[in-house]
Amino acid sequence: MADTRPDVQRETLPLFPLQTVLLPGTSLPLHVFEPRYRQLTADLLTGARPDRLFGVVALRSPFLREVDELDHVHTIGCAARLDEAKPLPDGRYDLATTGVRRFVLHDIDTRSAPYLVGTVSRLDDHPLAGESDDDEAARDAASRLGDLARAAHRRYCDVAWPDEGRRPPSPDTDPEALSYLLAADCRLPLSDRQALLEQRAPLRRLREVCRLLNREAGFRSLLRAIPASLPDMDGSTGAGTVTSLN
Repeated sequence: MADTRPDVQRETLPLFPLQTVLLPGTSLPLHVFEPRYRQLTADLLTGARPDRLFGVVALRSPFLREVDELDHVHTIGCAARLDEAKPLPDGRYDLATTGVRRFVLHDIDTRSAPYLVGTVSRLDDHPLAGESDDDEAARDAASRLGDLARAAHRRYCDVAWPDEGRRPPSPDTDPEALSYLLAADCRLPLSDRQALLEQRAPLRRLREVCRLLNREAGFRSLLRAIPASLPDMDGSTGAGTVTSLN
C-alpha cells in the first residue's frame, strides 16, 4: 500500500501511540499526563515542533507498555493538529486535536527527544475517477453511495445517539472526506477504523462505511430488544426491563 520509492518526500513527526485510530477531518480529545507527552505539548505550543502537528499511530496490542519498534504500531497513521491546550494545575493538559492527513510510518527514533519521533511520508487517496472508466460514472456512483451511507448514518445515530441530535456532514462534503466524517460517529472496533484509514479508494471506503454503519445499527437495535434479565428456570422473565445502550 505504501509508496516506498526513494524519491517520495519524507519528514519527521513526533508520535503519540494510542489504543485508537484517528481519522482525517475528525476530532480527538486527549488528556496528557505522562512527562514525555507534557514535553511534546510544550514543544507544539512553543513552535519547537512546527505547525502544531504530531502523528497518531494505533498500537497493535492493548497490552503493550512501551513502543520502541516499528512492528509495535500500525504503520499507517494520521497527523493531528493541536487546536487547543488547556493547562491543568498539576502540569497535565487537556487537548483538542483534529486529524489532518494520513501518513506512512517508515521508522521510529527513540533517542532524539523525550518522546517518539517518526520518519513519515504522506499517503493520499487514489483519484476518484480512477475507480471508473468514466468520470461522470464515477461521480454518479459517488453520489449514490453517499446517499446510502448518509441513510445508514441516520439509522445508526437514531439508535446509538437518540437524544443527542447528531448533525450529518454538509451536503457538499466530498466523497473522500465523507466516509471519515460518517464513521466518526460510530463506535467501531480499532481493526475496522484502521482498515478505513488504510483504504485509499474513496468509493470503496464509502461503501465499507455504509456496511459498517448498517451492521452496528443492527447490533444496537438487537441489544436494545434483549431482556436485561434472563428467564428463570420456571419460565418467568424477572423484572422484565430491556437493555438500553448509550
